[in-house]
Amino acid sequence: MAETRFSRLVRESVLPSSCIRELTMADVAFVVITVAIFALVAFIAKGVAKL
Repeated sequence: MAETRFSRLVRESVLPSSCIRELTMADVAFVVITVAIFALVAFIAKGVAKL
């Protein structure tokens, strides 16, 4: 019974406050990196087209 209470306490208090923020930052970093890669590919394609 104490184990169930402890796991519920950890799940309700620790995970929502810290993990959600970390996951959000990971999502933002993923989007920024993806946009940067597409911009780099477009820049390279533009340069190759001029050749």
